[in-house]
Amino acid sequence: MSHHTMDVTDLGFAYPDGTPALDDVTFSVGHGESIALVGANGAGKSTLLMHLNGFLMPARGSVRVGEIPVTKGTVHDIRKTIGTVFQDPDDQLFMPSVFEDVAFGPMNLGLPAEEIRVRVADALERVGAAHLSERPPYRLSGGEKRAVAIATVLAMSPSILVMDEPSSNLDPRARRRLIELLRTFEHTKIIATHDLDLALDLCERTIVMSGGTITADGPTQEIFGDDALLAESGLEKPLSMQSCPVCGGT
Repeated sequence: MSHHTMDVTDLGFAYPDGTPALDDVTFSVGHGESIALVGANGAGKSTLLMHLNGFLMPARGSVRVGEIPVTKGTVHDIRKTIGTVFQDPDDQLFMPSVFEDVAFGPMNLGLPAEEIRVRVADALERVGAAHLSERPPYRLSGGEKRAVAIATVLAMSPSILVMDEPSSNLDPRARRRLIELLRTFEHTKIIATHDLDLALDLCERTIVMSGGTITADGPTQEIFGDDALLAESGLEKPLSMQSCPVCGGT
C-alpha cells in the first residue's frame, strides 16, 4: 500500500445553504505525480482540496488515500499523510515564533523534544528559512511567510503535499524561489492555482474544473495548448506559451 496515492470517486458536495460545489468529481493520483488543479474563481478547486484532507466530508462519493477512506474516524491519520498549505499563510502561522509554528504539528504527534528540534531545523533549512527561527511570523515578508508555512507542513513528513494558490501575492523573485523549492520535492503534489506558468513549470498533468465538475484531465502542455478549452473554462494560456504581441513569436 502507498500513502502517496489517492482516489476520488463520484465526489459530490453542496454547502448548507444548498449551493452546489462539486458534482461527480472522479480522478486518481499516482505515486509521485505533480498535478495542477486549475479553473476560474468558483470552479470548486478550494472545496475539492478541503475534501482531500478531511476539512469537509463528502455528501456523496468517496476520497481514499492509499487504501484508507477519508472519514471522520480516519481524519487524524489522513492529516499525517497529507500536508496542506493554505492560500493565506496567516491562516497557518499563529504562534509567537517561527520555531514554535513549525514545531506545533510534531508536538501534537507526541514526538520527543529532540526529534521535534531536528524536524524543525531540517524543515526550515529545506525552505531556506533557518535564519528566521526566532522571528515572530508577523515580522516576515510574504515570501518568508509562504516558506515557513511550507516548513510547518514538511515538519510533519507528509507523503502528499496539497497547496492552494501557493504563489498568490508573491513578488517575482519570491515566486521564482518558490518554484525552485517545489521542484526539489519528491512528494506527490496537488497544486490549485491561477498561475498557469507555475503549473507549466511544476506539473506534468493538469485537471481543469468548471462549475464543480472536471472538464479536462491530461498532460499539462496539451491542456494549455487547447485554446477552446481554456476559453470555455475562463482561462488564458500561460504567458510563456503566448505569442509576442510585437513580433508574433513565442
